[in-house]
Amino acid sequence: MKVAVLGGAGFIGLHLTRRLLADGHEVIVVDDFSRGRDDPELTALGVRVLSADLTDPASFTALPATVEQVYLLAAVVGVRNVEADPARVLRVNTLSVLNTLDWLRPHQQLFFASTSETYAGGVETGVVPFPTPETTPLVVEDVTAPRFAYAVSKMWGESAVVHTCRAKGVAAVIGRFHNVYGPRMGSDHVIPELSLRALRREDPFRVYGTDQFRAFCHVDDAVDAVVRLMAVPEARGRIVHIGDDTAETNIGELAELVLRVAGHAPTLDRVPAPRGSVRRRCPDLTRLRALTGFEPKVALDDGVRRTFDWYREHGS
Repeated sequence: MKVAVLGGAGFIGLHLTRRLLADGHEVIVVDDFSRGRDDPELTALGVRVLSADLTDPASFTALPATVEQVYLLAAVVGVRNVEADPARVLRVNTLSVLNTLDWLRPHQQLFFASTSETYAGGVETGVVPFPTPETTPLVVEDVTAPRFAYAVSKMWGESAVVHTCRAKGVAAVIGRFHNVYGPRMGSDHVIPELSLRALRREDPFRVYGTDQFRAFCHVDDAVDAVVRLMAVPEARGRIVHIGDDTAETNIGELAELVLRVAGHAPTLDRVPAPRGSVRRRCPDLTRLRALTGFEPKVALDDGVRRTFDWYREHGS
């Protein structure tokens, strides 16, 4: 099958590209390389790479019409990026979706990457149950919230994908990723950030929001869920959670796990979470299991160790 991974040089995108190649597909990676161009892991895959700005409709002329599957992962993510340049977040995350939808034809199949951040307002207003099913209402609790630009860009993207693909006859699946982690995800996420500071032997060791809970999902499991969803016709037109509900942990316990892996025993400086950080996330995976038979395979201890080892070797 001929496949295009939009945002294929990013964190989940590269892991997905590696899996698709291993499964025997012909893959084209499209990316604007905002993370940087010196990427030996991408080069090692030997895959065709197109450097393109997906906010420009003309960039899609380089994509062959014979592409059968499109994975739309391209987006501006990360709390620091969202707070520093929300206009860029909104522009990139909406125009990339709109231009992709304009380009798609009925013979193609789309996967759109969404996020658990869509539930942030509902968590704060108390309407979100845990574990959280896909039927939970999305709530705009505060349009001035620091992370709202990212959340609303994904809400908009979900709506655009559902309605446009239905109208055009394009088979589409929306996956809401829940706290996916692993090697090569940059330094602005909790597990890499804790790992890098543990490697620097910081003492005292500051930890934010130790009373908050998350259910972390290793990227290998997340990619497996994506591939499974794209393979079953029953998933088309559905919004499906992607995550790991088997090991919910609080951030304090996570920090202690990272420090054990690092062999570092500093004094912990426990401080409140940053404004806008939700107190709990845990997906209900009933729909994903029913559609695909998916079960997470990478235990948190193992996944954190693999991630820590990668950052010890490569840095950020």
